[in-house]
Amino acid sequence: MLCLGVLMIVLDTTIVNVALPSIRADLKFTETSLVWVVNAYMLSFGGFMLLGGRLGDLYGHRRMFLAGLALFTVASGACGLARTRELLIAAMLAVNAPARARRTSPAPHR
Repeated sequence: MLCLGVLMIVLDTTIVNVALPSIRADLKFTETSLVWVVNAYMLSFGGFMLLGGRLGDLYGHRRMFLAGLALFTVASGACGLARTRELLIAAMLAVNAPARARRTSPAPHR
């Protein structure tokens, strides 16, 4: 299950990078503002790491993993449906909040 979470993160990042030319054309991004699409993803990726680990400690790693997977799917859908620059950047920030909960959850003890 953890491999599925990591695969989704890698695929999402790859899809965004491949789609940057289309994003620029469709949403009228400038070169400098287009950088914020990737930066929003990377900044939030690191920023939510501690929060995700702590929430896993408090509420259970499995529960946080599954909730993070569901929220990641919804936020990725919002990225795909974004019609404005601001909405896309906000959705990219939102993608990583649940991603951190999934990524920092250690394997359950057996």
